[in-house]
Amino acid sequence: MAEAVAFYICAALILGFGALVITAKSTVHSVLYLVADFLCVAALYVMLQAPFLAVIQVMVYAGGIVVLYLFVVMLVNLKRPPEAHSDPRRLGRLGVAMAAAVLVEFAAIFALGWAKPASAGGALSPNNVEQIGRALYTDYLIPFEVASVLLLVAMIGAIVLAKREL
Repeated sequence: MAEAVAFYICAALILGFGALVITAKSTVHSVLYLVADFLCVAALYVMLQAPFLAVIQVMVYAGGIVVLYLFVVMLVNLKRPPEAHSDPRRLGRLGVAMAAAVLVEFAAIFALGWAKPASAGGALSPNNVEQIGRALYTDYLIPFEVASVLLLVAMIGAIVLAKREL
């Protein structure tokens, strides 16, 4: 009974902080509500007896990703009016072609992953860090690398948006 009450309280906090993230007037406050939301999700993992996921949630999301968001918020001047002209050096067709190539790569990864049979390595225990690491860097290496490339592109995009002249 106490577990159910704790779950519902945690779920209500997650929903409440999620609503505050998208309704906050200040972007910095929105990011701080996101931190509180991530911490509540980590508490939910603790209640599910998955301490490894809880620690990763705090370290990666509440620590690293939110710091990245704060850097983007601080670098991009949101009070600046939109530019009245378009840059003649912008290569729109090249960008569309590259986006199409990435989409084809994602489709190929999905098709190969769908056709690949499941590994014969038994069920993973959420408390065994070695098994989680082995699965992450063998079976799920490509999605892991795709996530890291997306984070790199987001960081480069924030730097490009923050600079006035290239």
